[in-house]
Amino acid sequence: MTKRNSEATPMTAGLSRRAALKLGLGTAIGFTLLGLDARIVLAQEGQVLKVANPAFNQDWSPLRGGGVPYRWNSAWWAAPMYFDSEGKIHPYVFASWEGSNDNKTWTFKLDPKAVFSDGSKITSADVAGSWNVAAMPTTKNQRVDQVLGKVAGFKEVSSGGATEISGVATPDEGTVVVTLGESDPIYFMRVANHIVPITKAAQSRGEDGNEIADWFTPDSGAVFSGPFKLTSIDIDAGKLVFEPNENFFLGKPKLARIEITSVEDNVTATSLLKSGEFNAHTELVTSTIVQDLGAEFASGPIIPTSQHFWFNAQRAPMDDPKVRQALIMAVDRDGLMKASFPDGPHEKTDQVINSVPGADDSGFEPYPYDPEAAKKLLAESTYGGPERLPKVLFVGISSPANEAAAQFIAEQWRQNLGITAVDMKPQQDAYAGPDQNAVQIFRDDVGTRVPDAVSYLAGSIASSSSNAQNKLGGYKNDKVDQLLAEAATKAADDPQRVALAQEAQRAFREDWTFIPWYAQAMSRWANANVKGIEKNLDWQVVAPWNITVE
Repeated sequence: MTKRNSEATPMTAGLSRRAALKLGLGTAIGFTLLGLDARIVLAQEGQVLKVANPAFNQDWSPLRGGGVPYRWNSAWWAAPMYFDSEGKIHPYVFASWEGSNDNKTWTFKLDPKAVFSDGSKITSADVAGSWNVAAMPTTKNQRVDQVLGKVAGFKEVSSGGATEISGVATPDEGTVVVTLGESDPIYFMRVANHIVPITKAAQSRGEDGNEIADWFTPDSGAVFSGPFKLTSIDIDAGKLVFEPNENFFLGKPKLARIEITSVEDNVTATSLLKSGEFNAHTELVTSTIVQDLGAEFASGPIIPTSQHFWFNAQRAPMDDPKVRQALIMAVDRDGLMKASFPDGPHEKTDQVINSVPGADDSGFEPYPYDPEAAKKLLAESTYGGPERLPKVLFVGISSPANEAAAQFIAEQWRQNLGITAVDMKPQQDAYAGPDQNAVQIFRDDVGTRVPDAVSYLAGSIASSSSNAQNKLGGYKNDKVDQLLAEAATKAADDPQRVALAQEAQRAFREDWTFIPWYAQAMSRWANANVKGIEKNLDWQVVAPWNITVE
């Protein structure tokens, strides 16, 4: 654990800012007394992003590929490329990229201006080293397979059988060549994120290939590739401080400091944001977010992430298709949105795909709201009615908005179907492994970190996806899998890529295995005086070097 106490800033006139304010001195008089140096200090003090973080996170390694700390990876680490809030790709450490004719070999050229915070050059060896250590099983990167899963040799490293990904070559210090095990026309999109940020490999990786503990802390002498550098971390207090990287190669950061402090309670965090004690939040999910903090706080683009209630079709009573259909048709999903997010910022959705080419707004038939038909289906099911149904357990009901939505669904079932045996639990983790079969409904998100419908569905409804295997109880539809496999071979701009994905989604619809809820807005989660904090489809602040606090 690293701690660093802030030191008082010396004032040229020997009068502290706090003392000047206590004496009732106006801003102009105070500046006159304090002098030019103090004016600079005061201006910088006004450019501090103060973030309330919803958890006391014990691990801030940038190589975990997920979790709450991941939301801030872009503040202190550079990525190969990145997407902006509109889904357009931009170069970053990689200045260019080119695929072979068969899309199995990809060549990336590094920006010669790219350097770490100590001024040392970012090289292809640093990229390869970062990828190798992230692939090691002991690193436990949650999503590394999304970036490197198709690279030749990745499975050998991720399974513990090797320490170097054979498909990653570095012919010179400015070039990375990636060989895939199969053709992937959109592979260049898969590296445009902070799932595996670029670190100085000599610091992050030990001689045995594994990640070095706490290598990223100031006490370890870490250097950073992003616009800010970590200068203080106190795990017990839940506080981190970041200051500008004076050698950042894409532009001088405008903030003087970023302070991240843990505030676990949503009500307390909202109050602190209202008062101005904090001006940003990592991820505030409440039903009254707009009423409490204003439309601008919650505004943002709709990203390819959606939240739904997934049915475990292997668990009674979801093993009966008529029960699943009845439960879906008995819910007024317009009312569901009003109950959970009455003023936004999220939008109701009828389907899995959203915010990528292929959102099927014209050809996709939404599930109907029809209580009478739902009642009839339940009576026709093997259970014959509500009395014989086992208790239905929801999990993932971990925020006020999630709870409001789940309670609305349960009340709809009570009113329209006579179902009263419903229970709700907050944490999904408590139901992992064998206990997962005790759950009929999981509330969870699905999405993609590339603007592509095939990738979206491959990670949510394909039988190989974690969502299908775990939340959907081993869901498998051969037609869905075949359509997505064929679509994945098509070029990014081939209309058939989208058409096949849409057909797969329509086939999934007919299995009646989820209650669609909302397409997610990537909220700013910042007060109106914070500018330049827009986020992208990967939950990252697009250009943190441009954040200002007015």
